[in-house]
Amino acid sequence: MKNHQYVTRSTAIAARALGDETMVMSATNSTLFTLDEVASVIWAAADGVTPLEEIVVNKICAQYDIAPGTALQDAQTLVEQLAGHGILLLSDQPLVPSSVSRKEAR
Repeated sequence: MKNHQYVTRSTAIAARALGDETMVMSATNSTLFTLDEVASVIWAAADGVTPLEEIVVNKICAQYDIAPGTALQDAQTLVEQLAGHGILLLSDQPLVPSSVSRKEAR
């Protein structure tokens, strides 16, 4: 059985939606990130309890004309990059609020 990947937003950030994009600033080093429309959809849905695959199928594939396999692969690459910058947290288990800390959950 395939493991699910869960994603949530770090608490060490400041974020603001601007139209279809989202601006995210890391509180640890003040790095600014601009998330495009699709990345913003993932960002908004990153609640820590919904598997990434479900976010992709229900949000990305429902809104955009893209195959689920391609969309999931692209989403996994994106969330891993953002986690590498410390603005998203990843886990193979749901990230309930009490389990999310300033450290990466992966």
